[in-house]
Amino acid sequence: MKVVIINGSPRKNWSTAQLLREAQKGAESVGSEVEYVELFDYKFTGCRSCLACKRKGVADPCKCYWKDELTPILEKVWQADRLIVGVPIYFGEPTASVRAFLERIVFPALSYNDYSSEFKGRVDVDVFLTMNVPRDMYQGLYGKRMEEYFEPFRFLNGATRIFPVCDTLQVNDYTKYNMASFSEEHKKQVRETEYPGSLEQAYQVGAGQA
Repeated sequence: MKVVIINGSPRKNWSTAQLLREAQKGAESVGSEVEYVELFDYKFTGCRSCLACKRKGVADPCKCYWKDELTPILEKVWQADRLIVGVPIYFGEPTASVRAFLERIVFPALSYNDYSSEFKGRVDVDVFLTMNVPRDMYQGLYGKRMEEYFEPFRFLNGATRIFPVCDTLQVNDYTKYNMASFSEEHKKQVRETEYPGSLEQAYQVGAGQA
């Protein structure tokens, strides 16, 4: 089993990364071959609409022909069995780097002849969303939108699951920042009572047991 784990957060040691490291441990515990990627370490763009993947007679329609630092990562995902992505939510949307990655991994698979998938393999996708909003707000305002946002992963022919991790702790000491709208006491309480369950869930997802 080949698993690619992508951290779509610029923070390499905070909530999103911690969840993904647990997923990595879970995947490795069952013998999976894991590639862990820090997306913000790479210089790349979203789809440039060059349409090289849509030209008649190309050797592999399901391939992004634009070359940059994302290219080898895309190749690894297309050869994987599972993709696990960690996605912080900024301004109610996934990070720009995740959006660019989504365009590059999915658009080549989309057939402009009949809107089917050109991809011959199957990659199951698990998405961990981390955000400041409480769970009831996520369910009321964001849940359906996030399902639609990541729906294009269906062109990888696998199942897509979304795991929201809400009300996350942003910093260790709120007194050092202009963040008066947040309660440090509440954030730390959630961190102590709910976050361990999210870490355990991430491990189980990585192990294929959730």
